[in-house]
Amino acid sequence: MRIIRPTVICAVLLTTPLWAEERPSPMQPGEAWESLQFDVFGTVSLVETPGALSLDAPFRAHDPALVPVRVTQPADGARIEELTLMIDENPSPVAATFTLGEAMHPLDMEVRVRVNAYSNVRAVARTDGGDWAMAGRFVRATGGCAAPAGKDAEAALAHLGQTRFQPLSAETGGGDMRREAKLMIRHPNYSGLQRDQITLLTIPARFIDLLEVRQGEELLFSMTGGISISEDPVFTFRYRDNGAGEIVVRAVDTEGVEFGGTFPVPAG
Repeated sequence: MRIIRPTVICAVLLTTPLWAEERPSPMQPGEAWESLQFDVFGTVSLVETPGALSLDAPFRAHDPALVPVRVTQPADGARIEELTLMIDENPSPVAATFTLGEAMHPLDMEVRVRVNAYSNVRAVARTDGGDWAMAGRFVRATGGCAAPAGKDAEAALAHLGQTRFQPLSAETGGGDMRREAKLMIRHPNYSGLQRDQITLLTIPARFIDLLEVRQGEELLFSMTGGISISEDPVFTFRYRDNGAGEIVVRAVDTEGVEFGGTFPVPAG
């Protein structure tokens, strides 16, 4: 198994998404969800729960292959153990499933996804008490899964697996330190629907299907991914500092290539 070594970047930067103040775009009824709900969640009854979970995404995507989606919950909400991110009209509707550690509570996470057609984008959460919550937004975008890769295959493979961890902010409240950080991984995350722009041949699917992020030995989150996660995945998240002083990242793609590394967390 090939191991690719990481690089480290540390900076302090806090930004507000350009789409954060956009007009409301509630989820729309559709046939796709009727079958998906049973296929993915079985007989669980799922309804939107605005007080328990929120999802923000652009009203209209600037780039359908790089659509930012942020999922949050109130500070007094029940701890979420599992989060499934879904895009109803995508060829592979389950974008990712996250298992969340205790330090991720309350949840505040952003990830970039591909949106292939006008679609509901939804987050479905299961709490540690066995309750379910759902939030979503209707996003106007087309062609995200088949959009050409941002770089040619040779360039993409040359940098494949390069991983950066960027601390963004830290604040203390209630006796705990809460940090915000960004994890960036260089990977084409080929969807299997894209074409080589020179040969016009279909590029086989190749994507990150396992990601684990820990502080020391404690799990922050793990992800089972798919083709709906964007090229060069970026994860922005908040977590409670346990004093370990390091973040450990491990990722594996569908070709069995493993990458990641250990990244220091600055004190304070």
